[in-house]
Amino acid sequence: MPLEKRFCLRGCITVLLLCSGCFVLSSCLGQNANPEWIHEAESILEKRIIPPKGYQRIPVSSGSFAHYLRTLPLKSSGNLVYYYNGLPKVNRSVYAAVVDMELDQQDLQQCADAVMRLRGEYLYKIKDYSNLHFDFVSDSKSRYYTTYVNGDYSYPTFRKYMRYIFSYANTRSLHNEMKPRDIMNMEIGDVLIQKKNPYGHAVIVVDMAINPANGKKVYLLAQSYMPAQDTQILLNPMNDDLSPWYELNSKTINTPEWTFTPQDLRHFE
Repeated sequence: MPLEKRFCLRGCITVLLLCSGCFVLSSCLGQNANPEWIHEAESILEKRIIPPKGYQRIPVSSGSFAHYLRTLPLKSSGNLVYYYNGLPKVNRSVYAAVVDMELDQQDLQQCADAVMRLRGEYLYKIKDYSNLHFDFVSDSKSRYYTTYVNGDYSYPTFRKYMRYIFSYANTRSLHNEMKPRDIMNMEIGDVLIQKKNPYGHAVIVVDMAINPANGKKVYLLAQSYMPAQDTQILLNPMNDDLSPWYELNSKTINTPEWTFTPQDLRHFE
């Protein structure tokens, strides 16, 4: 019987036993979201995850990218993250919720791809087709949705276009086409992104809240990862009381599977 060992956060080991189509999974012990900030029965991000005590959500315009991210649909509480091949993500100590969005059965929608998917879905939804484009890593040139679809604006063709983008764009190309933002000026829709060799990583800010009494802000992050998997709302591994919210400051940002610096924040033009 094949045996696969996977190493998770905090030094724990999860063992996955595979045998003629069945599996037995032992889950990692790790952080959980503070239950005070979670309404398990809700299916929309802004309703499922409420701001910490003393905070209120930052106002956003209806129809904006920020509003789209804040109102992302979530799978039922307790749903696991699944890889593109149908297997569950072993490390459960990474995420607080799972975005309810179809995932291709191909190893394409990884970290930067998930960011581009969210941006693309939003632009497609509001029919802002002229701004729907992403750069290729090979030549740093944009591939435009309108050129690719040649008049076919159906959703299946949009999804085909996004798979085309995923195949030839990555964290490096996305990093280079986005513009730097000072960390203390963070906005919903900004991206923490590194283009390291051979692999980088990217996570996207999907919501923010502010404490009117002192001006402090908190934010939520979402990611996909390798191999391609469901987009997930991240836990905060450094602050169990605040998790899944992160405090906005100029310090290093430690997420469950990557570490970012304040200089890694970038935004779409």
